Amino acid sequence: MFSGEHEMRCVRRKLLLETLAKELPSGTIRYSSQVVSIEESGHFKLLHLADGTILKTKVLIGCDGVNSIVAKWLGFKNPAFVGRSAIRGYSDFKGSHGFEPNFLQFFGKGLRSGFIPCDDQTIYWFFTWTSSSQDKELEDHSAELKQFVLGKLHDLPAQVKAVIEKTPLDSIISSRLQYRQPQEVLWGNISRGSVCVAGDALHPMTPDIGQGGCAALEDGIVLARCINEALKTKQGVGEEDEEGFNKRVEMGLKRYAKERRWRCFELISIAYLVGSIQQSDGKILNFLRDKILASFLVGLLLKKADFDCGNLTST
Repeated sequence: MFSGEHEMRCVRRKLLLETLAKELPSGTIRYSSQVVSIEESGHFKLLHLADGTILKTKVLIGCDGVNSIVAKWLGFKNPAFVGRSAIRGYSDFKGSHGFEPNFLQFFGKGLRSGFIPCDDQTIYWFFTWTSSSQDKELEDHSAELKQFVLGKLHDLPAQVKAVIEKTPLDSIISSRLQYRQPQEVLWGNISRGSVCVAGDALHPMTPDIGQGGCAALEDGIVLARCINEALKTKQGVGEEDEEGFNKRVEMGLKRYAKERRWRCFELISIAYLVGSIQQSDGKILNFLRDKILASFLVGLLLKKADFDCGNLTST
């Protein structure tokens, strides 16, 4: 049973990031500041950046993506390649694109593609396939990526193929799909002391159930709530020493890790399972998928989306 009303929305990452950034005080974000190493200094962590700058912090929350330096510091292994790659793009139409607000998906012969409107004028699309080492050369050549997709999807309706044809080259990207081994999330150090990870740094997963970015937003809410509750547990009055503060932060991060561990395990596992079944080119599995598993897979997607991570409470 599903308790919520289900609705699928496609939001461009750039707009989402800009919206979130506008809520922060001016000067909070420092761009082009990749972390290359982490050093401990008493109760502090020293972050060495690519430009030579060193930042000193009491609390470190690593949201530094699939190849997270913070995750490696916590002991996580590099994400594993699943054997598939994805090409993504979005096409802006001068007028209405004419598509209904539905998610169109096509799969078969080891290929999978999808098309979903973001609004009345923009359509997002993706194409995934089982890639080889030779295909990696395509990643930096947008024109070749577009022709590669069109060549593979020549049987699709003309209106759908037109979306790809109209896509500007600078709106097309390609990447190899990676995921964290689910058992690592169960047994690994999501937090240690005053350090933790969130977002893709914690749970890189394949995009097959559309929950990667959603899970990152969940992380943010749960993390903020756990830290807030921990910082409200101060005993007595007067100034608190450094060790007392660190213990309360550590308690909050442990609570966050405990709350997110099984949720991340489930999302990573189910995304991998759904992608493997939907993109299979085996005759038996394809028959089962089309005749029996189709509704089951949709149910999995809806069930994982039907999740309440709770609310933030004010101090």
